[in-house]
Amino acid sequence: MTTYIAQFTATHRIVQLEQNSIFTWHQEGGEIDTVLLENKIKRESALHFYRLVAGEYYDVLQNDISVTIWKTMPL
Repeated sequence: MTTYIAQFTATHRIVQLEQNSIFTWHQEGGEIDTVLLENKIKRESALHFYRLVAGEYYDVLQNDISVTIWKTMPL
């Protein structure tokens, strides 16, 4: 099992704030599936970030978030 790190930017369709961050995950080596990684980042990081920023009165949906992965590497 290898640990990887990714640098990414997340944007929301309505919330005018960018999340610039890193994300770590484990996988069994091989090629990094960027679509799978983008969805994992949305689900495990960006969704929580935008819910925190937007507050309890705005329903943040995963489909409203876009993720750009800038760089990945083994950790």
